Amino acid sequence: MLNETQIDAYLHRLEYSGPRAVDLATLTALHQAHLQQIAFENLDISLGTKLDLSTDALLDKLLQQGRGGFCYELNQAFALLLEALGFTVSRLSARVHNGKDFGPDFDHMLLLVDVDGKDYLADVGFGDCFRTPLQLGGEGVHELGLHYYLLADGQHHYVLMQARDAGAGHAQYRFSLQAHAISDFFAMCEYQQTSPLSHFTQKSICSIATAKGRISISNNKCIITDEHGRHVHSIRDVDEYRTLLLEHFGMKLAGNVNVRKLLVRQA
Repeated sequence: MLNETQIDAYLHRLEYSGPRAVDLATLTALHQAHLQQIAFENLDISLGTKLDLSTDALLDKLLQQGRGGFCYELNQAFALLLEALGFTVSRLSARVHNGKDFGPDFDHMLLLVDVDGKDYLADVGFGDCFRTPLQLGGEGVHELGLHYYLLADGQHHYVLMQARDAGAGHAQYRFSLQAHAISDFFAMCEYQQTSPLSHFTQKSICSIATAKGRISISNNKCIITDEHGRHVHSIRDVDEYRTLLLEHFGMKLAGNVNVRKLLVRQA
């Protein structure tokens, strides 16, 4: 459980100074702040740095180093914050859809949050995803031209769907409502950062939500999506990469970090 000092530091990182009530308004505000203040990124994987899901390591990385992380890191940290504020949180396993089929169990971690007896899906670790918590059994949310909604898929299983405007929906991931301990995700976390079959070892990514869209750096491309469309810029060199990382994400990597590894697709 986070202590008051850690809670304050986390909320400061989120630039959140609102109420700390255990209600939907607070959950929604924290969820949206998390997506716009802490990046979804796998830079450590590309740099060969082993990830650590312990509480101390997560808080150091997110709060002291000003870094982000991927699903297991971000959703575990967010769960710790919510629990410290008094929310009841379950860690759920999801199988991510790869365009053809769903992946293995524990492929992704998301959160189920109980608010006044109603269940809401929260996920701050899937990159470009819903910003407003989704109520189980609800109608979903419409955000920035996208519709996110849940489909029941058998007993206690759901599929997160995404549709653009009035178009057909596309499956994002399938999950069950069975709660898990964080240790249940350790094996897949290791796989995601070491296996050549994991897409996290294939490229570097750093991405964050903005009020109007998203900013991402993927290998040597900086991609900005807003109400005017999608803009892609080729990053010239290591110095420009560091500048963009600081400008858009507030992230400053140590001087001895081999940033060149982040500019090229990993073998």
